[in-house]
Amino acid sequence: MKTNLLRVVLLTLVIFMMNSCSSDSETTTEEIKSEIIETYTYSASELEAMNLINEYRVSKGLNALKKINHLSHKAEEHDFFMIGNNIVNHANFSDRSQNIISALGAKSVSENIAYNYKTSQAALTAWLLSSGHKENIEGNFTHFGISIRENPVNGRKYYTNIFIKI
Repeated sequence: MKTNLLRVVLLTLVIFMMNSCSSDSETTTEEIKSEIIETYTYSASELEAMNLINEYRVSKGLNALKKINHLSHKAEEHDFFMIGNNIVNHANFSDRSQNIISALGAKSVSENIAYNYKTSQAALTAWLLSSGHKENIEGNFTHFGISIRENPVNGRKYYTNIFIKI
């Protein structure tokens, strides 16, 4: 009995949603590009991390990556999200990725995160010891961005590094 009632309620809800969202007017759809963030102020540790990554890539015969401020801004947003929620994860990566694809025309997007490393070198060393993170650092990318933010409560650092191919 409860199952049948639930089905009726769900069916009614679906029909209501379909009718309330439909429109009689003719509309045109246009691709809406995301706003590109053009300014970002890099800290010394962020610049050091980028230099270390590029030095490593070049030592392996790979191209050096060019920085894009928009990527560092998206990385910073994620650092603040992790700090604010007291978590370390790739939450909302698909949203970041879609924004980057839309705004910059990226063909591929990847991301490394790290937590509680005191120096950029320590974070890079940890990434290189992890096969997935190392794969991103050595990946077929053209550009990158990075953010390193400190939790004001405990002083621990959060790292987000975004790689893209344009």
